[in-house]
Amino acid sequence: MRRKWIFIVPAALVGMVLFTFIGGQVVRLLWNWLLPPLFGWRRITFWQAIGLLALCRILFGGHGFSRSYSRGRMARRWDRMTPEERERFRQKMRERFGFGHSASESKGP
Repeated sequence: MRRKWIFIVPAALVGMVLFTFIGGQVVRLLWNWLLPPLFGWRRITFWQAIGLLALCRILFGGHGFSRSYSRGRMARRWDRMTPEERERFRQKMRERFGFGHSASESKGP
């Protein structure tokens, strides 16, 4: 088993470096091809493209959580709720996001 790791770890490291390099090049080429002619923005370097790639990963990458996992988890929780709990949940969502009136607003002075 230990011999297997001798090949897997270096291959994984090379794969990550290659993936990062190709991703940075793609971002740099697309940016420099599209944005300067369209909007007059400056051209970027490879390292700036890597920074953009990292920033997009931070902002839009989901931080390693799978959406399908989250969706399945919520579906399981929903299935375990009673009809009363579901209606209470719906009402709280409506109140939170402005689609219904909260109990304090419906009470008169």
